[in-house]
Amino acid sequence: MKPKDLNKFANHPLQAFEWGEFREKTGVKVVRGDNFQLTIHKIPRTKWNIGYLPKGNLPDKKLIETLKKIGRENNCIFIQLEPNVPSSMANGKSSIVNNNLVPAAHPLFTKYTFVLDLIKSEDELLKGMHQKTRYNIKVAQKHGVEIIEDNSDKAFKEYLKLTNETTKRQKFYAHTQKYHELMWQALKIVNHKSSIINPDQLTAHLLLARYKKETLVAWILFIFKDTLYYPYGASSDKNRETMASNLIMWEAIKFGKKLGLKKFDMWGALGPNPDPKDSWHGFHKFKQGYGAELVEFVGSYDLVINPILYNVYKIVDKLRWMILKFK
Repeated sequence: MKPKDLNKFANHPLQAFEWGEFREKTGVKVVRGDNFQLTIHKIPRTKWNIGYLPKGNLPDKKLIETLKKIGRENNCIFIQLEPNVPSSMANGKSSIVNNNLVPAAHPLFTKYTFVLDLIKSEDELLKGMHQKTRYNIKVAQKHGVEIIEDNSDKAFKEYLKLTNETTKRQKFYAHTQKYHELMWQALKIVNHKSSIINPDQLTAHLLLARYKKETLVAWILFIFKDTLYYPYGASSDKNRETMASNLIMWEAIKFGKKLGLKKFDMWGALGPNPDPKDSWHGFHKFKQGYGAELVEFVGSYDLVINPILYNVYKIVDKLRWMILKFK
């Protein structure tokens, strides 16, 4: 299959042909159909696997039957589907129910995200922001924080360093360094000039926030179709008073506008009434400050292939996460 054949139907980076190529380099099996791709993940110390179809189109009976066949051929206990379909879509839930999908045992993608309209003018976007957000942007500008696009391997090493610092400081699980390296090699824009892009090809771009020649924040952005995405970010604990993260977000918005993109998907959010005690509450409020729309998706669902083993898996997986949280 050629990239253009799959990308014609894809409506999210995780369904792009280039993303599948990257996942293959990590050792994960990728199965492609006419209008979808899914990954097959091995359950350690067993002969069984789990299928994952993230951010695909709304499943219909034909797709479900195809997935069942793939699941049986690959010893899958179940296949998790997380359609890139807003819950406001009238036939979304009915399609889920009619195809006997069950709520996911362990959702991987958030049910919500923030989406900003990049068609608006800069003045309109600034007016739509929270007052505190506008203030923090000005603070960063007064400090002389500089935002640059740097797609060099040297800049990427700075991103890796900050990612390591961030995960240790905030105590959350993240992808390995090898994962990030393979992702960057597979997706980074080749010509280093974002003014020359093919919107039908998934590309990664690196933005840095620098203060007194030191990198304080590093973000990897994706461009696919008419949308800018913010999947990965890392920051230093130094000079937090400069509000560098606020400025890099504003410059990312302007970056997307300059390229003629229509939307900025901020890659995840909590629900409409987030718990202040949630560990992601601060990040949610940070994104919310830019005036983006909170979009709800239909959710995460499992297509069960082996019901008996699926029930066993749910128990074991729940115990595993309890142990990880305890640690």
